[in-house]
Amino acid sequence: MSKKAKKEVATEEGGEVKLSKAEKAERELKANLGPSLAPNETFFGVCHILATYNDTFIHVTDITGRETYIRVTGGMKVKADREESSPYAAMLAAMDVVNRLKELKVNALHIKIRARGGTDSKTPGPGAQVALRTLARFGMKIGRIEDVTPYPTDSTRRGGGRRGRRL
Repeated sequence: MSKKAKKEVATEEGGEVKLSKAEKAERELKANLGPSLAPNETFFGVCHILATYNDTFIHVTDITGRETYIRVTGGMKVKADREESSPYAAMLAAMDVVNRLKELKVNALHIKIRARGGTDSKTPGPGAQVALRTLARFGMKIGRIEDVTPYPTDSTRRGGGRRGRRL
C-alpha cells in the first residue's frame, strides 16, 4: 500500500496523520481560492475572446483586467494545426475555462469578442460563437457582450496593391 493510500485510510478511520509542510500549504491553497461569496451572489470576470481564422484565444481576467484567471487557446486543445481555429477546439477551450472559473468561484462573465481587425479581417473566426455558447451552456451567467474589434479610422494602405490580390 502506498503512503498516500495509507494516509487516506488513516484519515477515514479518524486517526491522526502528520502532513508535510507542502501538503498543508496545498490544502490551505485549495480551500482559499476565489472570493468568499454568499449564496446566489454573482462575481463577474471579463472574458476576452480573440477569434481569428488561425486560432481562438479565451482569456479571462478580473474586472480591471490586471489579474488573469485563465488563458486557453484552441491550439492547446487539439494536435493538428489546421484544427486550432475550429469550433470543436473553441468548445474544449471554453470547457476548460468554465471548470477553472468554478474553482475560483467566478460565476458571471462580461464578454469582449474581438477579430483580428485593423487592415485584416474584421469578422470573428469560427470559434467565437461556439466559445460564447459553451460558456453560457455550462453555467456561466453572461453580462454584457461587446465587440471590441479595432476598426481603423484611417490607416496605412491595405495589402494587395492597386489591382488587388491576383490568384
